[in-house]
Amino acid sequence: MSLPVVAILGRPNVGKSTLVNRLAGARDAIVYDEPGVTRDRTYQPAFWRDREFLVVDTGGLVFDDDTEFLPYIREQAMAALSEASAAILVVDGQEGPTESDREIANWLRHQPVPALLAVNKCESPDQGLIQAAQFWELGLGEPYPVSGIHGNGTGELLDDLVGHLPETREIEAIEEIKVAIVGRPNVGKSSLLNAFVGETRSIVSPISGTTRDAIDMVVERGEQRYRLVDTAGIRKKKQVEYGPEFFSINRSFKAIRRSDVVLLVIDAIDGVTEQDQKLAGRVEDDGRACIVVVNKWDAVEKDSHTIYDYDRTLGSKLYFMDWAQRIYVSAMTGQRVPKILDLVDQAVEEHRRRVSTSVVNEVLEEAVSWHSPPTTRQGRQGRIYYGTQVSARPPAFALFVNDPKLFTDNYRRYIEKQFRQNLGFEGTPIRIFWRGKKVRDAERDSVNRATKV
Repeated sequence: MSLPVVAILGRPNVGKSTLVNRLAGARDAIVYDEPGVTRDRTYQPAFWRDREFLVVDTGGLVFDDDTEFLPYIREQAMAALSEASAAILVVDGQEGPTESDREIANWLRHQPVPALLAVNKCESPDQGLIQAAQFWELGLGEPYPVSGIHGNGTGELLDDLVGHLPETREIEAIEEIKVAIVGRPNVGKSSLLNAFVGETRSIVSPISGTTRDAIDMVVERGEQRYRLVDTAGIRKKKQVEYGPEFFSINRSFKAIRRSDVVLLVIDAIDGVTEQDQKLAGRVEDDGRACIVVVNKWDAVEKDSHTIYDYDRTLGSKLYFMDWAQRIYVSAMTGQRVPKILDLVDQAVEEHRRRVSTSVVNEVLEEAVSWHSPPTTRQGRQGRIYYGTQVSARPPAFALFVNDPKLFTDNYRRYIEKQFRQNLGFEGTPIRIFWRGKKVRDAERDSVNRATKV
């Protein structure tokens, strides 16, 4: 059973996102003093009394203007209303009723969904009642004076709201696989999300920077649930000015850190750029499983050697991420898009996998037999005593040695290569920590002191 949806509607810059954050008790919607910051529809879980529901933030509604993104924003807002159990029209109490407010209210009166009226920016309880009284003319019933910033009046609004929501039963908890879709602007991230869900969930436009908030959508396949997160395109830091784009990119980085798997989307026409390499490096640094998705493959002229040549070039530029699987798709035509989830399942399994200490040491013993640790000019040779896996997500191993300084970078890479060849871990980074004898002695002394106490 899915949660009921409450659509938050209104003209631009009346404080819809601020109110959404207040109702959800979070700060996930981008708030900035500029019209048009929110474009897609974004969902946040909320609850009041005995009811759980989703509040969906929408872009500012403008009916008489078809410039730039406004028609797409209207489409997203109407889609939100079509799935909602109730709607809240947000207006600006400090500005008073406007013609746009009247147009939206008139439109809502003809919809089958019950609509409540929230008069925002009423920070003063006394003045708020006077400000709210102006909006009786909209014909949507009692106007509730609220403050999205301070939370004034939201309790009364929610008390009325829950009366319009169906009762929610306990929902069986299903662990979701969180998948972040990241990449440079205009590589087709939103088109990829829409191809997964089979609807226009994110606005798609040739204009760079269309997506601002991190847009998430749940997709179910069999008994597995995936939460796909479409993120804002990430440009070079020096090109980003403080404002909506700055906050959008921070949300994108946050989505990477919270994900199980990252889909790094590459434009097949542009190939791997310097910015793509930096994003790949960030994904690896954050320890996320990753799949490299080469989009717009349908637009590439091909012969029998094209994919092999392209894959070789891609591998040379993302050499530090040779553990990530690659897939060539077209979000526009849907070519090979369903296969991405197969790779996601594999990457998640490897990202969470644990290996027994005995198996780890078998791999180490064989690796050392084939290639002994280096010896210094003074005759000191590195020795690996044993290894064990210390954590997962990503898989991390501790190797206990006589002195980490005796192991060169080349030998450390050799050991990692042996781990991958013998243990797998395709699709996920791995971490190897080299711990010296002094560290082990200090840990042993600490245990002994604790025992004596």
